[in-house]
Amino acid sequence: MNEEEQLAIIKRKAVQIINEEDFDKKIKSGKKLVIKLGADPSRPDLHIGHSVELRVLRQFQDMGHEVVFIIGDYTAMIGDPSGKSKTRPSLTFEQTRKSAESYFEQATKILDKNKTRIAYNSEWLSKMNFGDVIKLASKYTVARIMERDDFKNRFENGLPLSMHELLYPLMQGYDSVAINADIEIGGTDQTFNLLVGRDLQKDYGEESQVVMTFPLLVGLDGKEKMSKSLDNYIGIAEDPFTKLEKSMKIPDNVLRQYFDLATDLPTSEIDEIMKGDIVEAHFRFAKELLKMYDDVNEFDELKARYLNIAKGGVPTDVEKFKIDEKAINICDLLVKVNFAPSKAEAKRMVKGNGVKINGKIIDDISEEIEITDNTVLQFGKNKYKKIISK
Repeated sequence: MNEEEQLAIIKRKAVQIINEEDFDKKIKSGKKLVIKLGADPSRPDLHIGHSVELRVLRQFQDMGHEVVFIIGDYTAMIGDPSGKSKTRPSLTFEQTRKSAESYFEQATKILDKNKTRIAYNSEWLSKMNFGDVIKLASKYTVARIMERDDFKNRFENGLPLSMHELLYPLMQGYDSVAINADIEIGGTDQTFNLLVGRDLQKDYGEESQVVMTFPLLVGLDGKEKMSKSLDNYIGIAEDPFTKLEKSMKIPDNVLRQYFDLATDLPTSEIDEIMKGDIVEAHFRFAKELLKMYDDVNEFDELKARYLNIAKGGVPTDVEKFKIDEKAINICDLLVKVNFAPSKAEAKRMVKGNGVKINGKIIDDISEEIEITDNTVLQFGKNKYKKIISK
């Protein structure tokens, strides 16, 4: 894509650009811009919801601009309480650094590693003395900080709100001052913090950054934002078949949003895909994901495997699991192969008609399973183990 096409995609995905006139002026200046994205390493497992901003960063890289990926190792010791009704537990410095390594490894599945500048905000925040903190705090009034919805709601409802949490937006905003950012991008839930950075730059004599916010991708439940804690996510580091299987679970009414936000397909092409068969549209989305993150050429094989399983068939590449017993209780077997974390959970799985042996549903928690050369244990649609007696 040429620069004009890339900018059109970026603007299409953005919810808000503050302000667009400044953005166009910076882009047309011919200057190599500093594009900032801050990352919270307390949640190192990336999903395609995170990819919305990361793919925008990659487009800026392709246009020749410098991407600064700020790992908030110092701010993570506070933890941004955005959308939370209570104070987050703080992390140790060591925990944040370990998580940051995992975060960067996954992020560079999208970003060009050789064109990505990594910065830890402990590089400047840890060097501030108390006088520096007071100077920073003097740049913002309490009234302005309390405009942030989650702070305001907690205060009005008598919920705990610690002083150190009020410093978080200032710390994140100061990151923009430290690297002299031209543009900062983030999710819509970060709008307040991003605008603080814009204000602080002006106070410190810098040109204010442009703020670009992007939508929060809805999860596989079609309701809440994508989150690992809600188990409604498609992970960037998950295996190709899991990505395909989860892509087929995307609710039909939000599939268009997934195409718009998580791929770089032109709008006209997405329009044509969505006009066709909805099942094939899901397969096409899965194919785009694998193309972006896995470089998988065997998509047709994965699709055939999925369709076979959907019809009740058994995959040909089932992992083998050896046990000592010639016969074993079904619940004990589920725990042994790590399909269930406990016997109580195994009983729930069996009672829910989600367990099969050789394609037959097992609904009796006391059933003894005879282990033969062809014993295949199945839970749900895509968990299989071929059980072999030693």
